[in-house]
Amino acid sequence: MTLYFTQDHEWISVEGDSATVGITDYAQAQLGDVVFVEVPPAGTEVAKGKEAAVVESVKAASDVYAPVSGTVTEANSALEADPSLVNSSPEAGGWFFKLTLSDPGELEGLMDETAYKAFVAGL
Repeated sequence: MTLYFTQDHEWISVEGDSATVGITDYAQAQLGDVVFVEVPPAGTEVAKGKEAAVVESVKAASDVYAPVSGTVTEANSALEADPSLVNSSPEAGGWFFKLTLSDPGELEGLMDETAYKAFVAGL
């Protein structure tokens, strides 16, 4: 399993041609208490860099962008009942959706964990 990050603070964990997507700990901390999450249903086609989900907090509503293109295979239904999972477990139980990659080459422009930590430190 390989972990990548975007400059928009999404993470993607890749295993073969399957991936899990969520927002980073940094992103959830900036948002504050998450009160609502809208994730794409299974079968949805998402495109790299385009809106894929919505997260609302007490501070703001934000779009979550797809780090890569693909077809959603599963939405995290637990977020409907408990959106605070995004705050308490952003890079584990608070994941947003799983997808099948349509172009694994799109991973090449993403950051690894070391590069992402350096990026966040510079903000």
